[in-house]
Amino acid sequence: MGHKRAGPAAPHQPNFRAGAVETAAYIAELSGDLALLARRSGFDTLAYLLDIARLEADNIRASGGRRS
Repeated sequence: MGHKRAGPAAPHQPNFRAGAVETAAYIAELSGDLALLARRSGFDTLAYLLDIARLEADNIRASGGRRS
């Protein structure tokens, strides 16, 4: 009673216990996929911003989780 049902599970559930490198890799993958969807729909500015997020996440992943 009164409990809210969660929506459908995402195809790739993030591991909330993952370390910084794994989290950054997941964000890079997800933002890259979203950028592709945005670009296909003609949302060029949104695609650009998502690509920037992907690049930042890739940089964090490549640096071993250290932020600059």
